Amino acid sequence: MSNGIVYLVGAGPGDPALITLRGVECLKHADVIVYDYLANELLLCHAPETAERIYAGKIGGRHNQGQDEINSLLVAKAGEGKVVVRLKGGDPFVFGRGGEECEALRDAGIPFEVVPGVTAAVGASAYAGIPLTHREITASVAFVTGQEGKDKDESSIDWDRLSLGSGTVVFYMGVTTLRRNMLRLLEHGRSPDTPVALVRWATTPCQQVLVGTLSNIADRAEESGFKPPAVTIVGEVVALREKLQWFDRRPLCGRKIVVTRAAEQAGEFSAKLTARGATVLECPTIRLVEPESWQLLDLAIRELHSYDWLVLTSVNAVRYFFQRMHALGVDARALAGCRVCAVGPKTADEVQLFGIRPDLVPSDYKAEGVVSEFSRLDMLNNRILFPRADKARDVIPRDLKKMGAHVDSPVAYRNIFPERLPPETLFALEKRSVDCITFTSSSTVQNLAAMLGEELMLDMLKGVAVASIGPITSKSCRELGLKVDIEPQSYTLDALAEALEAHFC
Repeated sequence: MSNGIVYLVGAGPGDPALITLRGVECLKHADVIVYDYLANELLLCHAPETAERIYAGKIGGRHNQGQDEINSLLVAKAGEGKVVVRLKGGDPFVFGRGGEECEALRDAGIPFEVVPGVTAAVGASAYAGIPLTHREITASVAFVTGQEGKDKDESSIDWDRLSLGSGTVVFYMGVTTLRRNMLRLLEHGRSPDTPVALVRWATTPCQQVLVGTLSNIADRAEESGFKPPAVTIVGEVVALREKLQWFDRRPLCGRKIVVTRAAEQAGEFSAKLTARGATVLECPTIRLVEPESWQLLDLAIRELHSYDWLVLTSVNAVRYFFQRMHALGVDARALAGCRVCAVGPKTADEVQLFGIRPDLVPSDYKAEGVVSEFSRLDMLNNRILFPRADKARDVIPRDLKKMGAHVDSPVAYRNIFPERLPPETLFALEKRSVDCITFTSSSTVQNLAAMLGEELMLDMLKGVAVASIGPITSKSCRELGLKVDIEPQSYTLDALAEALEAHFC
């Protein structure tokens, strides 16, 4: 007997953060995911790597699979005893044909669960700054399909009630039929001065809002080349957008920014920029991997009791060092007699996750600043352990040795570069649609040059603002012929994000 089940999960209107916790939980346990055109593909990251991913949306404006085919697919996969997630844009039961899919599953004896999602009308109105209801304006709202079935001779929409009432009307999938729908409202008595808003790609960094009135919105849409997918909001509440809009007033709204950090680190910085309204293209130019040999680091870890200082200059160094300690069966107690220097607040925070409070956190995050802090101490005959990246500068071990210290600097991880750039980033650079590229280490800019070739990199970055996290990275940029436009005073991701905001505002 089959133990399969189908979860119809609402993916929300576009922003991947708007999916429900229950939706994420279902994705984490999925064997198969059948997803739509309007379901953000980033949500697939919640699923196991082994999960089968099946695209059932549109290709070139046409449906990849008909509804009957999708129904049969859900039944077949669940019939194999698999956990199937049907990931649908918005909410499954609001113009999502979820009811039809549930009927097919029930007829086949397949158990199912419906997980609601934020429907497009709610997401679009909120992110456009348009309340669908307002106590002083309207107490009703109607959701209406903008495209009725092609085989219907007469409309089943009650245009009289929609037109003569004072409520808000939201049309789904109605851009191609916009003029016809607006004309019907006019013909049935709605005022030509009624405010109207079109919201495209709602809740995403690509969101566009076009405002007009019932009498002119169709002309404005044609003149601006406004395309689907979008919802149409009709009603007096649209006038509140001028006062309540927030999403598209964020400082980096409309800016396309390339982030070149390692894939496993890019998310944090990308989130900071996205929160400010930017469209972020992640373009990892670094891949972090283990050293070719653990021999030297393992030897140092087994002799931790003999060191006076452990110097950790990055979050990566912390993670790889403590992961190796764990692999060798060693924990933080081995550092009982060793003081710890953590360079930068992020590194210090990461160290504290392992139950260790750093003894020294230099205020200057450059290698020279670390050396300056140690120069105030008596370092003669001190033993220093400096686990590092393979391409780290030699300033710290060299200058500490000059102070009379004994320094061991085994490689804890290596920086290598991916074989190619993500195609969407390459396409954006070729189209000259990128506003800014960010570099957070010398390796990120050097690796980009190695991947593209210096000449092609310089050509692709013409007219693109270059943002560097600090003077060492800026030096590497200039050595490759790049002009640095943005550099924060503090060498942190927060400071870099603030510097980007200041530059573009």
